[in-house]
Amino acid sequence: MNSVTSTNDQAIKLIRKNKVKPCIIVAKKQSKGRGTMGKKWTSRKGNLFISLFFEFNLRKIKPNGFSSINPYIIRNILSKYSIYKIIIKWPNDLLVKNRKLCGILQEVIEYKNRKFLIIGIGINTKVSPKVANLRTISLLSCSNHIIKNNEILIKIKLAYEKIISGLRKGKISYLKRRAY
Repeated sequence: MNSVTSTNDQAIKLIRKNKVKPCIIVAKKQSKGRGTMGKKWTSRKGNLFISLFFEFNLRKIKPNGFSSINPYIIRNILSKYSIYKIIIKWPNDLLVKNRKLCGILQEVIEYKNRKFLIIGIGINTKVSPKVANLRTISLLSCSNHIIKNNEILIKIKLAYEKIISGLRKGKISYLKRRAY
């Protein structure tokens, strides 16, 4: 399947089917991508749409801890591709030249008395979507590199694996990838 309503919706469905091991979900297209505060995320084919989820323990880390580090993680990865400075627009957007490059949506759900953190990441890697009242930009237009979504995906996956592994003290060593 190439298209989903949203990668975060897919994560919720997997959790509710009791597929609760850490996972990263990838889609080529989203028909109803979501942003924060009920905003729509415009998903253009060719861009990168992922969600990752994992169970977390409130005693070890609060969800707010992740919401504050997510933009730094993604900015550090994307900065290697951009010839322009990537700015964090608090709390969940990455901008280049005052144009939106990336949005991050974090959700917490509870299933069978366990809490799961879902981090949705939409990156305009190749196409700058047209959105009313919002200026957007693609990573391709900011780069002198060839933009490969799979390469960026792997870097994001590795960054979060390292964090999750540290949180879980070796209990989790991977995020299972699910492509849609």
